[in-house]
Amino acid sequence: MSAALLTHLWKEIVVPHMHIPDGFLSLPVALLFWVITVVVVLVAVRKTQQQLGERQIPLMGVMAAFIFAAQMINFPIAGGTSGHLLGGVLAAVMLGPWAGMLVMACVIIVQGLLFQDGGLWVMGANIFNMGLVTAALGGLYHGLATRQSKGVRLVVAGMLAWLSVVAGALFTALQLGFSGTSPFAIVVPAMLGIHALIGIGEGLITAAALAFVMQVRPDLVAVEAVRTGGGRGWVVAGLVIALIVVVLSPLASADPDGLERVAIDMGFEEIAATPPYELLPDYVIPILGETPLSTILAGVIGALVVALVAFIVGRLLHQRAAAA
Repeated sequence: MSAALLTHLWKEIVVPHMHIPDGFLSLPVALLFWVITVVVVLVAVRKTQQQLGERQIPLMGVMAAFIFAAQMINFPIAGGTSGHLLGGVLAAVMLGPWAGMLVMACVIIVQGLLFQDGGLWVMGANIFNMGLVTAALGGLYHGLATRQSKGVRLVVAGMLAWLSVVAGALFTALQLGFSGTSPFAIVVPAMLGIHALIGIGEGLITAAALAFVMQVRPDLVAVEAVRTGGGRGWVVAGLVIALIVVVLSPLASADPDGLERVAIDMGFEEIAATPPYELLPDYVIPILGETPLSTILAGVIGALVVALVAFIVGRLLHQRAAAA
């Protein structure tokens, strides 16, 4: 098989966009959700500073890397549409809702700034929809799953993960409706219908990942509260798992994701604005072109960057709490 044919085939399965781009939301709606997001993130910073333990700091980095990597892999659903993990519930189960929100914010910010995945003006809405809402729902796990059997806890986590996808889709649809991008009567049922299916994948992936952690390191799950000392070998192991997931990114579905499918079907995909700059657009390294190796290397860079950012955030908050 020639190199030209390999490149052509790769262009057919290149990682699709996943977040709201600039142009889909009106300026008032975008600014409103920037304000809401900033307020909630500031509350999350204060709450995390009060609650964050030393052992959770590296876990923030590992979770950020894993969620970033998992979001690169779109899985197919019905009707030529794909979905991908959001990860907010998983982050909240592992870290608690407030630290989970900060991890999700780190992931979405890096995706937007480094990979142009999601617009800059609408980043507040993306953080709110994909990070704050999902982690908040994940926080319900600790109240619902306490003192329950492992099976029940996994079911609760899976159901909350499904609900988080539907909730994020609902807020996105409402933002599109209030922006005048698409009528409420059309965009709301379209978004909810597609994302109800995507949420099934989210629930299964969340439950599977949580079951694995419960099996190998139950003390890392916040609700377990085992608090064993242990070494830090799990940090390296977690990062290695995240990088393995990145290597699998060439297997991602080529079908448009839920929002893209709705935009195409509703006819507003062309109003997406061109990013003001490009660093690693579409999860590829420009000098390497659109090849599997390019996307894998870009994903490795992204996973390591977001892990470092989340770790630094956790370390700074812990130091501020200790100083106080």
